[in-house]
Order: sequence, then C-alpha cells, then structure tokens
Amino acid sequence: MQAQLLILIAYVVILLAISWWSTRLLKKGTSNQTLNYLLAGRNLPTTLVAVMLVGLAVGGASTVGVAETAYTLGFSAGWYNAAWGLGGIFVGLFVARHFRRMTIKTIPQLMGQMFGPGTRFISVLCQLLVMITITALQYVAGGSILAALLPDIFTIQQGMLASCIIFILITIFGGYWASGLTNLFNVVMIYVGIVVALVFSIKGFGGFSGLLSQLPAEGNWFHPVSGLGVPRVVGYVAVMVTMATTTQAVSQICFAAKGEKVARKGFIVGGIIILPAGFLCAIFGIMAAVQFPGLTGSEVALALPKLVTGLSPIVGGIFLAALWAADISTAVGLLMGCSTLVLEDVVKKVYRKPIKGSREMLVSRIVVLLVSILSFALALTVKGILATIVSALALTTSFTFIVLAGIYFPKILKRAAGFWIVAASMVLWLLWTFQPAFRVLPALIYAEWLVCGLLLVAFAIFAREPAGDIFAKTKEQEEELAESQILVTKPAPKAI
Repeated sequence: MQAQLLILIAYVVILLAISWWSTRLLKKGTSNQTLNYLLAGRNLPTTLVAVMLVGLAVGGASTVGVAETAYTLGFSAGWYNAAWGLGGIFVGLFVARHFRRMTIKTIPQLMGQMFGPGTRFISVLCQLLVMITITALQYVAGGSILAALLPDIFTIQQGMLASCIIFILITIFGGYWASGLTNLFNVVMIYVGIVVALVFSIKGFGGFSGLLSQLPAEGNWFHPVSGLGVPRVVGYVAVMVTMATTTQAVSQICFAAKGEKVARKGFIVGGIIILPAGFLCAIFGIMAAVQFPGLTGSEVALALPKLVTGLSPIVGGIFLAALWAADISTAVGLLMGCSTLVLEDVVKKVYRKPIKGSREMLVSRIVVLLVSILSFALALTVKGILATIVSALALTTSFTFIVLAGIYFPKILKRAAGFWIVAASMVLWLLWTFQPAFRVLPALIYAEWLVCGLLLVAFAIFAREPAGDIFAKTKEQEEELAESQILVTKPAPKAI
C-alpha cells in the first residue's frame, strides 16, 4: 500500500512539474497568448498530435469501462477502443487536413458560418452535453481506481474529488501545451503499466492456459465478436468514426496542429497506437470474472481495480498510475475543448465588447473551473460507464454528416438544414435515453444515421438557399491568422 501511494504521488508531482514548465510555452510562438493557451499557438508537432489523440481515446472508458463490460461479455468489449482507433485513422485520411486549413477554433463556429447563429447556438449545447458527460465519466473511473487500490485512503467520492483537482490544476496551469506534454508522458505510462500488469496477472493464473481452464464453461470469452454481437460491434465503429470526425475535443487537435500534413500524419499514427488498448484491458475484465465471480451493479466497475490488488506493490503502483494516467489524459483534453467552446461560442457572443490579453486568459481558466464543477456533480449520478459514453457520443452524428457533406459534396448542403438536423439528433438522444420503448434498433447510432441522413437528403431536394462555404474565412479568422504568424520569440524546440 505504501509503495503504491508513493508511486502515485511521484506520478502526480511529475505531471504538475510538466504543467508548470509548459507555462513558458504560453509566451512563445505567437503574440496571442489565448491562442497559445487554447490551441498551443496552432503549433503542435506530429508527436504531440498523436499523443493528444491517444490520451483522449484511452481514458476511463477504455480501461475501467472496457474491463467492466468484458467482465460479462468477454474479449469483444475491446472493440470500443479498436473502433476509436479506426475513427482516428478515418479522420487522418479524410478530414484532418481540411480542418487545419479552415483556421477555425470550434465546430459550432463552423456550423454558424454555414447555417447561421441559431445553428451555432444549438451546436454549442449539443457539443457541451457530449463532452461534459464524458468528463463526468472520467471522474467516476478515477474514483473507482483510487478507491479500489487505496481503500484505506480513498472512498469512491474522495477519489473522484482528487481526480477532479488534478484535472483542474493541469488544465488551468499550462493549457493545451500542458495537455500535450503531459499526454506524452501519460501515453508511455499507460502502455507500460498495462503490459507489465497484464504479464504478472496472467502469471498468477498459471499462465494463459491456466486462465482458460478456469473460465466458466458458458460463453465464448475470447471470441473477437460474439460477446457484443455483430450489430453492436458495427455500432461501436459507426459511433467512433462519427464522433472522431466532429467532437470538439478531437477536432481541436486538428485545429492546433502545426500544419495540414502534421494533422493528417498525427491522427493516423495516433489511431494505430489506440487500436490494441481496449483488447488488452478486456483481458483484465475476463480475469476478474474468474477471480471475483458474482459482482453486480456498481461493483462491476471495480472489476479491473480489484484484480490489481493481488499484484505486488510495485507492479500494482505502476498500474495504478497507468490507469489514472489514462483518466487524466482524457479529462484534460475534454476540459480544454469545453473551455474553447464556452469562450468562443458563448462568452464572446453574449459579451459584445472585445476580450483581450490576460482577461481572455482569465475567462478561459474560469470556464475550466466551472465545467469541472458541473462535471463532478454529474459524475455523482452516473451508472454504467461504457453504455453512457457510447450513447452520448452518438449525438455527434449530425455534425459529421454536415461536415463531410460540406467538404466533399458542398452543393447538396442547404442553409435551412443545419438547425433541424442537429435538433433532430438531440431529440433522438432524449427519446433513446428516457423512453426505453423507443429502442427498436440495436443501438442509437443506427437511428441517428437514418434520421440525419434522410433529413440531409430531404433538404438537399426541397430547400433552395445554399449553406455558407465551409472553407470561407471570417474577418476575425483572417485577423487571427495574420496575428498568429507574427513570431514574438523563437518557436518551441523541435525535440518536443
């Protein structure tokens, strides 16, 4: 227990040191400090683009959540993360370079540019709903990890609060640079921790053959698909490709990249790195089903942390830090996305006077704090990590259909379509969440695709006024682009 706590403390100290050091980068690259804080001055290199994507993908849902699902459904639960990786590769191949060329800051900003202020407003609501929900799930996962591995120190609620405090400190101190640099450390920690713990855990069962011999006879535990079933696996892939294309926290990585080629390459590399994480964590869930049979309800979320309690203190401490690293890496990216959304699409629209310099930075940090508090309150009500997150991510369908059409088939987009497609997506989510009788399809994503696709076609046929040009630059964007190209100091070192 003492060794695990010391390793955790050392890990937190390293993260805070990186975050403090990254504050130096807020004054480098451009004369716009807020652009540095929210988008790293649009200067992220390929490595940081890749680890930002990996860090966002491999979080509480990808570790604790996947193991929770694998406890009953087996190896196929790993498709959650494999689908995430495929989504990242899809964005790298077809979307990333286009986003970087647009020089926008938020997805709602793009929607307003194409369809008007009403669509921008409803887009902000939808994007915030998605990201605050996912952030809340990181608190749940973080609390479960700390409570299971350090039960003498943390309850689940205390673990959630500790996670919340670390998320806030990293994000507020260094902004997007801190997110990228801490993720560089986090991603290494995640994979080292998972692999080391997996090797030692399997040894405890007498090797892989020993594990197989102890599994319950019913169920295809290591079948790649049968546990979830083909419809849900396809649904996972559909959700993740859809989500990765237009969720603000993911798209913001494209906006922050150093250039179009960097954005494209970073997403492809990041997607490849993401692919195996879920399947590795699914094995932990299978082992927990053998070692701790009969877990029910909220106890299942503790399946992975409980398993690690049987490891040696050093290995358990490393894995504890790895699980928490996954949680932190996701949360800080989400908080930065929420901060950018609220500042650009709410505060600047309500408060008409220009907000510049240090005051704009202060507003960004206050937003991070408020979103964190709201997410923490929501986390106290969450049940079922993976089911909740997949449902919320399906909300991004409307944005993905519109953005892909705007990039590749701009002539079919009509100005009247944007608001109603986004609104329909939100209504579908509400019906699916609160009216179980509405769930006639295997997953919400199928209903989202069907309705959003039909509406897109209907407006293309019957509406007349075309949508705005997806690649057009507003006066504000032109001014920011010119300002961002004025280097006030030498750029960040290439080694980053």
